[in-house]
Amino acid sequence: MNPFEERKKQEEARQAAIKMTMGSIKHIIAVGSGKGGVGKSTVAANLAIALAAKGYKVGLADADVYGPSLPTLFNINKAEILATNVEGRELMLPVERLGVKLMSIGFMVDTQSPLIWRGPMASNALTQLLSETYWGELDFLILDMPPGTGDIQLTLVQTFHPSGSIFVCTPQQLAVADVRRAINMFEDDQIAVPTLGLVENMAYFTPEELPNNKYYIFGKDGGMKLAEELKVNFLGQIPISCSISEANDKGTPVAANPDSVECKAFLELADKVVARLN
Repeated sequence: MNPFEERKKQEEARQAAIKMTMGSIKHIIAVGSGKGGVGKSTVAANLAIALAAKGYKVGLADADVYGPSLPTLFNINKAEILATNVEGRELMLPVERLGVKLMSIGFMVDTQSPLIWRGPMASNALTQLLSETYWGELDFLILDMPPGTGDIQLTLVQTFHPSGSIFVCTPQQLAVADVRRAINMFEDDQIAVPTLGLVENMAYFTPEELPNNKYYIFGKDGGMKLAEELKVNFLGQIPISCSISEANDKGTPVAANPDSVECKAFLELADKVVARLN
């Protein structure tokens, strides 16, 4: 067998393996951002919980290999990853919390130590992690993407072909400029992942004692104006609050608390995402 035929055979085997583990997932949604620190992982986690609360079968994959967030957001450190045999392959079983199937490289490594990997190595590791997890039947698999527009993002979208992407930014102009580049990357003809919409996180602050007041700490409506400029859907504003931060630190994201104002914002976001996909 010549090298070309051998590579072709290896690629066919890889595609067959991916189809076996990912073939029962109706929609893969990539959640991205132009820069770090805008709350992308918080939005991804709470969106997954909100979708599960509405009765959908949901998975959440942590694709940010250099800064995995799921161990902290769900209070899972070095989870015991079990395996199952599926059609002769040993596959990992995701960890289940709050009605969501979870997988992160952070479950298997010391999150205090840096992963000193070059781009191709990180991309291959994430592809293997996702394709060797037994997700089963899912309505939605949320991919919490790394920030930016690099090799990992390119590999993941071209390998797993998301149904659509959601982008997260904060109102200030620096974050808006960065997310503009990320949206343009995903909508490039070579990638062609439809943009479901833009979420403006940390949009305003409302004190608990003054529920009708909004204080625009980082500027006003930057994400909304960008959505209008790029002609993409604006999926809503998520407030900045102590409740969200405290819930993240406790390992129970705020969307798991149906009585909170913040939960209602994520439930509305879930409805808009489902409507866009339908």
